[in-house]
Amino acid sequence: MISTKNISEGVYNETIIEDGFYILTFNNETKKDVLYRREVSSNFVQFHFCIKGQASFSFNDGNYKLPLLEAKSLLLYNPERDLPLNLTVNSDSWVLSVLLPIEKFHGLFSTEANYITFLSEENKDRKYYKDAHISPSMAIVLNQLMNYNLHPSVKPLYFKGKAYELLSLYFNRPADADIEQCPFLKDEDNVSKIKQAKQIIIARMAEPPTLHELSDEINLPLNRLKEGFKQVYGDSVFSFLFDYKMEVARQLLASGSHNVNEVGLKVGYSTSSHFIVAFKKKFGTTPKKYLMSLSVQ
Repeated sequence: MISTKNISEGVYNETIIEDGFYILTFNNETKKDVLYRREVSSNFVQFHFCIKGQASFSFNDGNYKLPLLEAKSLLLYNPERDLPLNLTVNSDSWVLSVLLPIEKFHGLFSTEANYITFLSEENKDRKYYKDAHISPSMAIVLNQLMNYNLHPSVKPLYFKGKAYELLSLYFNRPADADIEQCPFLKDEDNVSKIKQAKQIIIARMAEPPTLHELSDEINLPLNRLKEGFKQVYGDSVFSFLFDYKMEVARQLLASGSHNVNEVGLKVGYSTSSHFIVAFKKKFGTTPKKYLMSLSVQ
């Protein structure tokens, strides 16, 4: 079941994945902030992702505000009281939310997933809050959900697959990850430099600096740059950049404002053949076939 509502020119979509399992998308392309309200009972785990711009939640009759910034996520759960959505989505902002009953949530994981604090026996009846970064792989799934462009008849199946993929990526933890033994993340200056590195490669994605140049620019040793970027963003510098460039390319193609050659140049490929190979590696299809799939919608 899919419902679409226009609220103050912003668009709100609600998709039922399974009984009690919802994906909500908030797409505010207007010049003013838009407030969305929805009742959510205490039985639900809430996942919120800000894909673009920013938003904020209001609780306790407006007495408490919780911001949701771009490329950040929030996990909320309170078994003691309902947490209705009072979500203000800022101008030119996208937010996607997943609502999942707690019983179904626990059923998704094996007993071996003991690194997920939220699943532990002693925490099952406690309220829970977590904010985190959106990884590049999660960003791709989120953008696919926001920019859905397949035939309407397959939308429920597509959204179901992507919803489970998103949750898998959210809770994925590399086998060697151990935050207790990663003091790097406790140093705010280090983390700030890693965030600066991300902004640099995004701003200059067509002609990015080498790793050595990047480490010099942010004044962080090369090994700490590589280690820290992996810890903060869950991926290597250039793997992150590749995913980002391909998502930018996909959105540019979908906009219809640029041809394949122009898109390739914008994301840093001097020849269209190299861009086509990269695009196919990422999405399993060529840019031309991707454009053709859009035209038949």
